[in-house]
Amino acid sequence: MTAGRPTPRTWSRYVALGDSFTEGMSDADPQRPGQYVGWADRLAVLLGEYAAEQGEDFGYANLAVRGRLLADVVGPQLDAALELEPDLVSIVGGGNDILRPSADIDALAAQLEAAVVRIRAAGADVLMATPVDPADAPLVKATRGRVAAYSAFIWGIAQRHDAAVLDQWSLTALRDWRLWADDRIHMTTEGHHRVALAALWTLGHETDESDWRTPLPPALAVPRRDAVVANARWAREYLGPWVQRRLRHQSSGDLLSAKRPLVAPLEPKE
Repeated sequence: MTAGRPTPRTWSRYVALGDSFTEGMSDADPQRPGQYVGWADRLAVLLGEYAAEQGEDFGYANLAVRGRLLADVVGPQLDAALELEPDLVSIVGGGNDILRPSADIDALAAQLEAAVVRIRAAGADVLMATPVDPADAPLVKATRGRVAAYSAFIWGIAQRHDAAVLDQWSLTALRDWRLWADDRIHMTTEGHHRVALAALWTLGHETDESDWRTPLPPALAVPRRDAVVANARWAREYLGPWVQRRLRHQSSGDLLSAKRPLVAPLEPKE
């Protein structure tokens, strides 16, 4: 594999690591109330279909949990992942760390690189992802410099260790707020669908790029008064609770465990 597009191959054991993005929030699972599908599950279905065409078995585990910091992802999650003997690992984390003004981007990159080294030493391929460009995001846009620096580190890590990178930063279609949930942090079903196709393409498989690169049709202008009301509701319903959790040193995923802790076949999602 390379930091560009590799030659497509058949994997048999894919394990996904990360936080709420890889857990799948806010791509609601219609078959399991209160749980989510997400880009990694959708990618696993596509990889499983390819494996079946080649006459190969395929299994998938998702160890991601919302709210996790990078130390959790490269620590307990990675330990559990390697015990599952994967041949493909996606590892996406650091976003929750970067939200903190005191985040040490160099240290985060070092943690991520050490994790990639461990995965590659175990014989598995690696898929990483850059964050989405937060230039248009309320409040979060203040982190753009840190996000850009972290993205640069990710590309360097990929080049040094023969990994693939899902480039969300340059996927400008994802900067459309209609692809994001009301909390403005997690993607809708359509957003996760597009990311899954982009990930499949990143891994060397052919896709119709118009399905995920093409922006949505232009949106109608939102009256200023409606925008003010929407921003106030967002602050009340999402920003306020997030700040309260931070002050209490709590996470939305404190009492949660991985939704798919074991490698197993995954049924197709609509």
